[in-house]
Amino acid sequence: MKILVTGGLGFIGSAVVRLAIARGHQIVNVDAMTYAACAANVAPVTNSPDYVFEKADIRDSAGIETVFARHAPDAVMHLAAESHVDRSIDGPGIFIETNVTGTFNMLQAARRHWDSVGRPEGFRFHHISTDEVYGSLGPEDPQFTEDTPYDPRSPYSASKAASDHLVRAWGETYGLPILVTNCSNNYGPYHFPEKLIPKSIIAALEGRPIEVYGAGENVRDWLYVEDHADALLTVLDRGQVGRTYNIGGENEARNIDLVRALCRMLDARRPDAAPHERLISFVTDRPGHDLRYAINPARMRDELGWRPSVTVEEGLARTVDWYLANEDWWRPLLDREGVRKRLGTG
Repeated sequence: MKILVTGGLGFIGSAVVRLAIARGHQIVNVDAMTYAACAANVAPVTNSPDYVFEKADIRDSAGIETVFARHAPDAVMHLAAESHVDRSIDGPGIFIETNVTGTFNMLQAARRHWDSVGRPEGFRFHHISTDEVYGSLGPEDPQFTEDTPYDPRSPYSASKAASDHLVRAWGETYGLPILVTNCSNNYGPYHFPEKLIPKSIIAALEGRPIEVYGAGENVRDWLYVEDHADALLTVLDRGQVGRTYNIGGENEARNIDLVRALCRMLDARRPDAAPHERLISFVTDRPGHDLRYAINPARMRDELGWRPSVTVEEGLARTVDWYLANEDWWRPLLDREGVRKRLGTG
């Protein structure tokens, strides 16, 4: 299968690219190379004859049309998105342009391509989204299901909700064979250092304050990125057209507990700097910070036979070890725009 992957130099996209190549697929990696992209993320596969890179921006409709015409993919996995909530608070416009208009451009290009090659039954447009579109849960509320009403609370989640609606509309109106997945928080190797887990690890290694928003009570369901890549390829291969699948890690944890676990792991690996927990610093919370996200993954388990394989304890240990061994990857990224700044204070 020749798969066109958007955002394949990003965190989740690159995990999909690496795994898909390992499984024998051909990959056309389309990425605009914005601040969060990193070519080193796909270094293990760039010499593969099954890998092609196209620098293109999903906001550029003509450029995207050219990519489809040049490569004639059998499927699309659309991951390209602006994804950092803090950045969406400070600059929501780029989130609308990329996540909404960019998705519209992808749908139009995919539909024209699908029509031009005779509407093959096996073609798929797989849109990768987030659990944040469902809004915020209370401590005792039931987990998100695929039928949970949308209730986005940030510019980021609102833009992703809009893109989800566009994808489903193109499926209903034009018959485009679409799939939608909504995932919980990812973590693991190659995670861009503005996000909580890599940011905390790097701050601890540098002896700087490990900033935790509010009291650290916010709960997320943590999904190891390589498990997510496996789930996405499972949905692409076996998912029912028009269906939505929630992908979760079955690992709910408070932010403060997650950060303390990272500190304990670093204490064991870097005892000279222990205890790292002394570096934890509680800072002003993000405006409108959702309290809890939690995924009910029953549809993935019951219909597709998929469950995560990595526990949060194992995944965090792998992640810490990867960052300890790959300073040459993350160190240059700290100089990129906004990475060392506190964003999203409103």
